[in-house]
Amino acid sequence: MNTSDPSWGLLRAERRVLEIQTKLHRWATDDPHRRFDDLFNLVTDPGFLLMAWERVAGNKGARSAGVDGITAAFVQERIGTEQFLEELREQLRNQTFRPVPVRERMIPKPGTRKRRRLGIPTIADRVVQASLKLVLEPIFEADFLPCSYGFRPNRRAHDAMAETRFLASKTYEWVLEGDIKACFDEISHPALMDRVRGRIGDKRVLALVKAFLKAGILTEVGTSKETVTGTPQGGILSPLLANVALSVLDEHFVQAPGGARSTTKQRWTRRQKGLPNYRLIRYADDCAPRTLMEVVM
Repeated sequence: MNTSDPSWGLLRAERRVLEIQTKLHRWATDDPHRRFDDLFNLVTDPGFLLMAWERVAGNKGARSAGVDGITAAFVQERIGTEQFLEELREQLRNQTFRPVPVRERMIPKPGTRKRRRLGIPTIADRVVQASLKLVLEPIFEADFLPCSYGFRPNRRAHDAMAETRFLASKTYEWVLEGDIKACFDEISHPALMDRVRGRIGDKRVLALVKAFLKAGILTEVGTSKETVTGTPQGGILSPLLANVALSVLDEHFVQAPGGARSTTKQRWTRRQKGLPNYRLIRYADDCAPRTLMEVVM
């Protein structure tokens, strides 16, 4: 293989990122109480930034610009990817990097006359968010429960549907569907950051996550709006942060009497008392059956 070929550098970066992600996941799995104190150097690592760029540039949203009007194509053609990433890395390392407000775009909500807000970050902000995700996701994946299906590696809506059908073929007969109204917009920043701090001890990473939450919104009519709650749909980091927040719900349902961790005897006893047993199936904050309740005999 020609090591001067740019694809060689990408291949090496991919291998390095995967190797480190595997270690992070293993360490987090082996010690559920471990807090990771030295992650910022990974976020700014050239290999992680390169992989983050590849994910941003390869996404169909790469043609959409943030408030600065810059697209991925502009970076490639006018600035150069290598120079762009080096400048971004330098800003991160000397702590001059500041996320800017996301550009608001209201789009139709499927099946209704309502519209939902997308927040489109700049390309630079997307790359940093993608690098953060590469570092943080393997750690939090060690904590997420099997009942969560949305925005997770190697999981999709069809898996949630298959689990629903499987449970329905057993003794679970009632399906209750629900969603959390404006979930992405209403997530409490203090509560979310408390959950993040449970695993992340690196103050520079925590400050970066908080900075993205507080970046603000430039509305469609050109006014600025502060973000005191929520994590904008459209941000690369937002789905992971939403799952971190909603994992509280998963833990409640799993641990509660009649939940997934109840023994066969405990479930039988509840049926004798006329109490339901249930299983939670969550796909992000909506769109999927939520709770399957076992028929009360």
